Amino acid sequence: MEPTPQNVMAAINHKKLTAVQIAKRTFFIIFGSILMGVGLEEFLVPNQILDGGIVGISIILSHLTDWKLGLFIFILNIPFFYIGYKQIGKTFALSTLLGITILSITTSLLHEVPVFTEDPLLATVFGGIVLGAGVGTVIRFGGSLDGTEIMAILLNKKLPFSVGEVVMFFNIFIFGIAGFVFGWDRAMYSLIAYFIAYKVIDIMIIGFDESKSAWIISDNHKVLGEAILARLGRGVTYLTGEGAYTGDDKKVIFCVITRLEEAKLKSIVEEIDSSAFLAVANISEVRGGRFKKKAIH
Repeated sequence: MEPTPQNVMAAINHKKLTAVQIAKRTFFIIFGSILMGVGLEEFLVPNQILDGGIVGISIILSHLTDWKLGLFIFILNIPFFYIGYKQIGKTFALSTLLGITILSITTSLLHEVPVFTEDPLLATVFGGIVLGAGVGTVIRFGGSLDGTEIMAILLNKKLPFSVGEVVMFFNIFIFGIAGFVFGWDRAMYSLIAYFIAYKVIDIMIIGFDESKSAWIISDNHKVLGEAILARLGRGVTYLTGEGAYTGDDKKVIFCVITRLEEAKLKSIVEEIDSSAFLAVANISEVRGGRFKKKAIH
């Protein structure tokens, strides 16, 4: 079916989520945020074990000032709401705002609740699992609970380092500070907790690499390509293929996205052509092209 100008414009313009989709996304973002709050306040923070990123900085500042952890988490993430809006889109920014708000409230409410364990090893393992499950759930449903990756995406445009490398350097710096503040044994426990959380996030969202390749086969390839370009700001390449069984010519869309954009890409494909073939794979490295182009919706 050849797309009409009306079909193209309808696909490019952002369509609002249905009430059911909004309710589902909201529920799981709230659930994931509460899980992360439990991981922090019931396992890690009482045992002076850190998470990485902005949350790690918040834990250190809370310890040094006796101010509420949730207050620092919210304040330090404020700049990243705007950056997330410009880099990913309005829906992502609002989802992140909701998640950070719930996380901040949860940590404040749980601060005086008796902890599950005072054994640092148990706290490290189970805290990492619970925290990773919470973060992974939020990311899977289109949000974020830490501005570190958003900051890394921004710095990646100005520095000769990948997003993953920027995040790694940032966290090494945080855990180094933790060694001086809490002791080097706690810094090492923090590294273990971070690794466990990292692997659990990997399981929750099926792929933790920041870059992914997407292959889409659809009769509406033109409409899909225009929508991806307009709503994600990602360049697409049209490839010509042939079905082995039918012998029919097929048009294949190829594009590269970040993992934070995967949920939005899937929603675009589902919205325009629910019968399209979509394959998403992890990429270890991306160079050249227009991959760094910002999303405009």
